[in-house]
Amino acid sequence: MSGRRAMAGSLVALLMPASLLMVSATTSADAADAPLNTTNARKAKSKAKLVAMPQIVQQGSRPASANSAKAALTATIKPAKAGRPVALQVQKGKKWKTVSKTKLTPKGLAEFGAPISKSGKALNYRVTAAAYKGAKAVTSKPASTSRWLTASFSDEFSGTALTGNWSNRGPNYEPDSLRECSKGDPSAVAVSGGTVRLSVIKDPARAGEKCVAKKDGKSTGSYAYRLNGHIGTEGFASLKYGFAAARIKTHKRRGQHGGFWMQPATVGAAGSNSPKETGAEIDVIEYFGDKHPEGGLTSFIYSKNSSGKAVKTGSWIKNSESFLKNKKDGWSKNYHVFSVEWTPSTYIFRIDGKESWRTKVGVSGQQQFPILSVLASDYEISQMKGGDSKLPQTMSVDWIRLWQA
Repeated sequence: MSGRRAMAGSLVALLMPASLLMVSATTSADAADAPLNTTNARKAKSKAKLVAMPQIVQQGSRPASANSAKAALTATIKPAKAGRPVALQVQKGKKWKTVSKTKLTPKGLAEFGAPISKSGKALNYRVTAAAYKGAKAVTSKPASTSRWLTASFSDEFSGTALTGNWSNRGPNYEPDSLRECSKGDPSAVAVSGGTVRLSVIKDPARAGEKCVAKKDGKSTGSYAYRLNGHIGTEGFASLKYGFAAARIKTHKRRGQHGGFWMQPATVGAAGSNSPKETGAEIDVIEYFGDKHPEGGLTSFIYSKNSSGKAVKTGSWIKNSESFLKNKKDGWSKNYHVFSVEWTPSTYIFRIDGKESWRTKVGVSGQQQFPILSVLASDYEISQMKGGDSKLPQTMSVDWIRLWQA
């Protein structure tokens, strides 16, 4: 990504972290449609916790309303016995109805997507885990979706132009940012059909000119100068703790990387290196193209340690294909929701509601504003087979939302 600069701006106060939504129970499982207050007098060794999250589940081939996305619900079951049947139930009057089933992962997780409301009203969910290999059946306490019904910021990119919440970024060719051959420009941004399309295109003002792209200081060839789609909400919308999510269909080819990331919106304390006071760069997701040997998806945090040394935390998302719906699915074929849950102690990254990575390193304590971009950095331009003839490359964003914790 580009240089990590602390920016001035924006809003939103520190409230309770999303982890407070976690609830647990040690009773055995109720039948699927049992009355609400059914209990079991015997204690069970099994434990179940359920967390209700915002609407961050929405895989699909076409643009869709953010309001139709599903809420994510994650259950933690102990003991963690992989393959254990788990059912998600929704409350209907005094009864519970099973709406989805899955099996426990080796980490003891069961992840679901389900409606966040009905007729505008929040829903209560719980999970039941069947008796399995010596572990007794268990039912969690209810978890409500009520606190996530309203996003603090939302843009579904209707119309034919960006709203005033957005501004274009990176307007200069910047060797220090490893983009001597590319820069941000409004002409690489288009709004239509309910999406914003961010592209890498040839710079018409420098037609016929060539730029020498370099990797590790060595030339990798000469290429057309490029314009990048690069926008952010600096000064208009930001977040401090909660969820940030965007529904994205990535570009296809290597040679550039698409990103959904966040930078500090406020200036930190002078002389401090703590991300609590200075903020951090939060790369919710970056995509480096189809057929990348590492799968193409990354999540990173850029911060500083107590001595002021830069710290880069994160890596390629392992087994990223496991987050796809099926073999016909793909990051550049369909839309997927990429999100980060940010608490005062932890970042948790998810793809369509399924956890992909978490870390406690570099946790920001400052307002952060979202950025959407497709950037052609000098070190990667040579990786695009077909070179300049394969431009433009385009990433489409269906919607973006922020939810205060």
